[in-house]
Amino acid sequence: MQDQTMISRVRFLRLVTPLAGHLLSALALSLLLAKEGLAQSSSPAIACDRECLYAMAAQWFDGMLKGDVSRVPLAADVKFTENGVQMRVGDGLWNTIDGRRNYNLRIADPSQGEVALVEVVTEHGTPAIMAARLKVADGKITEIETVLSRRVDTSPFPATDGLEKSHPLWAEAMPADKRVRRERMISIADGYFDTLQQNDGTLFTHFTDDCDRVENGLLTTNNPNIPNYDIAKMGCAEQFRLGQYIYDDRLRDRRFPLVDEENGIVLAAALMDHSGKIVDVTWTDGKTKTKSVFFYPHSFVLLELFKIEGNAIKRVEAVFASMPYNMPSVW
Repeated sequence: MQDQTMISRVRFLRLVTPLAGHLLSALALSLLLAKEGLAQSSSPAIACDRECLYAMAAQWFDGMLKGDVSRVPLAADVKFTENGVQMRVGDGLWNTIDGRRNYNLRIADPSQGEVALVEVVTEHGTPAIMAARLKVADGKITEIETVLSRRVDTSPFPATDGLEKSHPLWAEAMPADKRVRRERMISIADGYFDTLQQNDGTLFTHFTDDCDRVENGLLTTNNPNIPNYDIAKMGCAEQFRLGQYIYDDRLRDRRFPLVDEENGIVLAAALMDHSGKIVDVTWTDGKTKTKSVFFYPHSFVLLELFKIEGNAIKRVEAVFASMPYNMPSVW
C-alpha cells in the first residue's frame, strides 16, 4: 500500500507537468523515496569512513605544520575557529606552530563526517595542548574547531612534561556488551555537565569506580601530587559529591557533534562561565573549606572527551582555554 501510494504521487506529478517529463519524475521519485525511507543513504559524510576521516585530519595537520593552506582540501565556505574566535584558515596557530609530539589521540564518527584529535604541539619551541574537531563532506573540510591550552600565566596548565602518548583506553574498541546507544551516550555526557554546573553534591550521571579525568594534560583525579589541591586525591564521583565545583556557574552552548560508537567516546563542546561571586567553598561534608581561584568574572571555551563504558563515564579528557566572560559562541 505504501509503494502504491508513492507511485500514484509520481504519476500525478508527471501529469501536471508534461514538459518536465523525465527530469521532474526522477526528482520527485528521489524526494518521495527519501521521505518514505525507501532510498539508500548517499550522504557524503557517510562516504568517508574512519580511515578516510583520519587521513583528512592528517592532511589538515600536515598542511598546518608546513604553513601551506593549499595542501588542505577546504570547502569554499569553511568555518574555522580558534579558542572560540572565528578567523580565516591560515591564521592563529598556523603562524606559530613549529612541531609536534607523539600524543596523537584520534576519534571519528563516520555517520556524521566528524573527526577529532588531541595533540601536543610546539609554538616557537613552547609546548601547547590542542584539541580539534573537523567536519568533512564531499571530500572537503567544512568546519574546523580548535581549542589550545597555552602557557600564558602562572596556572598549572598546560601540563605537558612527559605527555608523549595518549592513554590506551581512547583507542580501545568498546566490547559489544558494554556499548550503549548513541542518544544514551550523549545523555550521559550531558549529565556530567549538569553535575558540574553549580555543583552541590548531586550526581546527574554515573561514573565507574576507576574513573579518571585529565584537564589540559594534568591528571586531576586520584592524584595526591598536586600541591594545595586536596580534591585531586579523590575519584570522579567523590569529587562531585563534595560540591567542590559550585563556582562553575554555567555550562552553556553545549554541543555533542561527534559520537564514536565503536570506541565508546563522546566529544562535547561548551562554554563554562564563572561569575566570581563564590570564592569561599565549604564541602558537603560540612567541615572542609577551600577557595575558588576564580575571584573575577571569567569563562572557558572547551572541547571534552568522555569514554563511556556501559552506562558510566570511565575517563574524561578536557582541553580548555580562557576567553572573555559571557563571550557568545559562534557555533
